[in-house]
Amino acid sequence: MAKLSVEDIKRESRNLRGTIAQELRNSALFFTPEAEKLLKFHGIYEQEDRDKRKTDRQNDHHQVMIRAKLPGGQLNADQYLAMDDIAGHYANGTLRITTRQTFQLHGVLKADLRETIQAMNHALITSLGACGDIVRNVLVCPAPAMNAQQQAVQEFAFKLNEALYPKTRAYHQIFLDDTELIDDSDIIEDEPIYGHTYLPRKFKIAIAYAGDNCVDVYTNDVGLVAIFGEHDELLGFNLLAGGGMGMTHNNEETFPRLADEIAFIKPEQVIEAVTAVVTIHRDYGDRQNRKHARLKYILHDKGVDWFRDELANRVSFKFEAPRSVPPFAVYDHLGWHVQTNGLLYVGLHVENGRIADRPHERVRSGLRAIIERFNPAIRLTCQQNILLTDILPEDRLAIEAMLTEYGIRTVDKISKIRRNGLACVALPTCGLAITEAERVFPQVISEFEDALDRLDIADANIMARMTGCPNGCARPYVAEIAFVGRSLDKYTVFLGGNPNGTRLAQKFLDLVHITDLIPTLTPILRYYRDCRHTDEAFGDFVMRVGFDVLHQLVGDEAVKSAVGD
Repeated sequence: MAKLSVEDIKRESRNLRGTIAQELRNSALFFTPEAEKLLKFHGIYEQEDRDKRKTDRQNDHHQVMIRAKLPGGQLNADQYLAMDDIAGHYANGTLRITTRQTFQLHGVLKADLRETIQAMNHALITSLGACGDIVRNVLVCPAPAMNAQQQAVQEFAFKLNEALYPKTRAYHQIFLDDTELIDDSDIIEDEPIYGHTYLPRKFKIAIAYAGDNCVDVYTNDVGLVAIFGEHDELLGFNLLAGGGMGMTHNNEETFPRLADEIAFIKPEQVIEAVTAVVTIHRDYGDRQNRKHARLKYILHDKGVDWFRDELANRVSFKFEAPRSVPPFAVYDHLGWHVQTNGLLYVGLHVENGRIADRPHERVRSGLRAIIERFNPAIRLTCQQNILLTDILPEDRLAIEAMLTEYGIRTVDKISKIRRNGLACVALPTCGLAITEAERVFPQVISEFEDALDRLDIADANIMARMTGCPNGCARPYVAEIAFVGRSLDKYTVFLGGNPNGTRLAQKFLDLVHITDLIPTLTPILRYYRDCRHTDEAFGDFVMRVGFDVLHQLVGDEAVKSAVGD
């Protein structure tokens, strides 16, 4: 029997039902390949612990990862505590903050999957649409709004999530209903936006304020940049389209791309315009080659002018040319801040987003104790950090004491290179991982800190990111320095992105062993120390000096052995 394509599986799935319900009731420890593809739409990835597989080949080590869908990264204290309980009862005892403002649960067994989803649902948290060929979690600046207009911008994350939510009831029937799933082949729901094969590939949306790119808005399929008037009134949004990070090594048909500015739209036009962009992807995306299926390839292949014309044909209004905006910066919102209502919020650094207890830093226990006692609202950030909001000023000292008690480092105790770092999960659970990222990046950052300290530039504000494969989950291709997994313990080094997220990094060296990453970069860091302009960012310095000079600095042998074709 011929293997079904993903498009065939979607088409025959009866709106994402497939055989998932039946397979949840059998005794197999893992799902069929067809069901595994459909599970992604429900926010679930089947994985295997490759560490355990390596040491114990006699037993099965399949598990699932569940990703929540939390628009804008917002949840209340009870929801956070519920997720923490679920992590302890069903998962591996940790919560993982993603680079898209949500939580992942790792290590859930197939036999516990339905109960886990039901526990999340009891806390009013869903995973439907967190993965799969569909609109994913909608991002927006997580900091508490400074005025009613910023609040209106943040609410668009929820409005877009609702407008672009799939109509299928498969999720509820499979995971939440107590009754047996009936043969519903004659009552398949209409999917007016997606159709019965949904999108050719995933679709990501982010909303930023003009001047604050904390969501990396240009790396998304659709970006909205909010523009305010002289009196802070919301005028509208610049609509961006065609961004995306994923690529495949040695495949020139795949590449990271920053979104193009398409139009200026008014607030009341946002839902219609973004929906129209989604339908363009639905109708023109490449359904034959999934590596070429993202929206960015439509804009690359057909051109921005074609895209603008196609969008104009699909909306009921005439849009304007994009408006000028001030230069972007990236604010991570860490530390203590005053909200406009007089309350406080504190942003806490969570290394690589992993909320776990370690011998000297009990982040999971500490956060739980603080949240149980003070009942703050929660915001997750695109930098894998957490904000505790709506805190009474008189509670600040007590919270600071608890942070100290649990060894949770505040922003003043973290180097800038560590503060700016991001890493994806990678090994041992991600099926796409070529090599390590999350587990080794803290040590790489420590080596980075040592090198900067020896060069007497310990306070250098450099952005570095690491991924275990080239798919770009930690948005490496806009970082000033990126280590992208190439083979076991070896990485492609990219240099030259900027701190504002508006320029792509370029491939500098290939197949650099993990132990050589920082030694290889040290001559460049020394040259940066000696030759940078006042306040010149590292990425800007790299692009000004050029790769020819930098290759000479790292030495001919390093370039010969590590530069790619």
